[in-house]
Amino acid sequence: MDKISPDSPLYVYEQLAVIIERKIRSGEYAPGTRLPGELTMTHDYKVGPGTVRRALDILRERGLVITVRARGSFVADPLPPADASSM
Repeated sequence: MDKISPDSPLYVYEQLAVIIERKIRSGEYAPGTRLPGELTMTHDYKVGPGTVRRALDILRERGLVITVRARGSFVADPLPPADASSM
């Protein structure tokens, strides 16, 4: 599992967005599949719920994730092309 680094110059939510994007791009989270819930991610990455929400906001802005109220967040299908600056 990828780890959040307290020594990184990136904010924690940015680090989490990078981790999730890597998992999407690698196929670990395939297009159309539901991402783990906020609570699961808070436990897995040892971050707060606000951090998870901000990371998901970044991924939504990049077109990688679609969130459906009361259902969760899903990997976009099809995925947008990879942007070197986002990785």
